[in-house]
Amino acid sequence: MANFAQMMQKAGKFKQEMEKMQQRVNAMDIPGAAGNGLVTCVVSGKHELKKLKVDPSLIKADEADVMEDMIIAAINDARNKAEKVMADETSKLMADMGLPANMGLPF
Repeated sequence: MANFAQMMQKAGKFKQEMEKMQQRVNAMDIPGAAGNGLVTCVVSGKHELKKLKVDPSLIKADEADVMEDMIIAAINDARNKAEKVMADETSKLMADMGLPANMGLPF
C-alpha cells in the first residue's frame, strides 16, 4: 500500500508541475522567420500569432504568392519551435521527477 500511496502522491505532484510548466510555456514569445529574415513573426506558446513583420522589399503586387509563402513559412517555423519548447520542457519535467521520458505522451 505504501508504494501505491507514493505513486499517487507523485502523480499529483506531476500534475501540478505540468500545469505550472504549461503556463510558463504558454506565456513565452517564440520567434519565427523565413526568407533570411525578410518575414518574421512571434507566436505565443499557445501558437497564437502575436506579431508579423514583412520586409517592404517583398511587397510587390505581381509577387504576392512569394510573400504569402514566406508568411506561412515564418509562422510554421515559430509554431514548430513552440512545439519543441513544450516537448523539451515536458521531457525535462519528467526527468526531474524520475519518470520515463516519453511515458505515452503525444509530445
